[in-house]
Amino acid sequence: MTLLDTLNLSYPIVQAPMAGATTPELAATVSNFGGLGSLGSGMTAPDTLTSQIDTIKSLTDRPFMINLMVLSEQDCMTFDTAIPAWLSQYYQDNNIEFALPERPAQSFEDQLQVLFDNPVPVASFTFGIISAEQVQRLQSLGTRVIGTANHPLEAKAWADIGADAVCVQGVEAGGHRGGWLPQSESDPLGLLTLMSQTRACTDIPLIAAGGIMNSQAIKAIQAAGAELAQIGTAFLTTDKCGINDIYKQALLDASQDKRSSETRLTRLFSGKLARGLLNDYLRDFAQFESADKLPPYPHLNAMTKFMRAHASKNSDAEHLSLWAGQGVALVKQESTLRLLERLVKEL
Repeated sequence: MTLLDTLNLSYPIVQAPMAGATTPELAATVSNFGGLGSLGSGMTAPDTLTSQIDTIKSLTDRPFMINLMVLSEQDCMTFDTAIPAWLSQYYQDNNIEFALPERPAQSFEDQLQVLFDNPVPVASFTFGIISAEQVQRLQSLGTRVIGTANHPLEAKAWADIGADAVCVQGVEAGGHRGGWLPQSESDPLGLLTLMSQTRACTDIPLIAAGGIMNSQAIKAIQAAGAELAQIGTAFLTTDKCGINDIYKQALLDASQDKRSSETRLTRLFSGKLARGLLNDYLRDFAQFESADKLPPYPHLNAMTKFMRAHASKNSDAEHLSLWAGQGVALVKQESTLRLLERLVKEL
């Protein structure tokens, strides 16, 4: 049985679960079209997540996916590093008030409990791996489980605990890298290489992510062995996406040669490698880029949010995290439905 059948989809399209960018309305629109709409919920409080799941269920009777970030309770609960001196100085120089929150991130365990209490058709996970017992509990509730991998060994780990599928995320992908093993950072693999090496060590169904912007790319990854295409960057400039106008305009400018479309993998915003458009912040603080000079995720992410909020308030794209994949030059300002129609037109 194919993933299309297993997930009850009409088209081999998964809308990527981009935390902070996706909305219940976006997810429902994609699901109603026949793809798999997704909500990136890794930064969402449990009570809000419950409400958002209920909203999606009210907007569609088709399958949809909730994505969570796998973090330890230690990572979620306490700050064990100080704010970097250069970031503190930036705040002082720009008169930006900052006070670290009580905790750096939402409790993953509490978020996962929401999915046990309010089951969803599909749950996916990034930044780590859950236990076989947690996979089985979700599946017993009717939830299909999808892991994220940047390395073949991560995909095999998901297969070994009984996941229904794994999303292999190539180095081309925008936003945060989903893997957790050191190998996935030391030698990042392009999507087609990652797929071929993954297929050599496991036969778990594959969803491909990274640089997929049109129907030609979807057909290419299907020919290479993936059953579904996960697409993120292309959705960012559509009407149902939740990003702010400054971010959206920067992406459109990159597609119209009004700014560079160069992207870069960086830890400077969150402490975890993520791909976004090159801007002044990444240039100015590049000397601090190495992992041993930065607090880890989610600590640095909580520390830089004041800069990002100030930048958003002041229409300053140069100090926002402009997450985007290497296909950003192909984005268009269009409705979500129009994008979906374009993606399936030639399949």
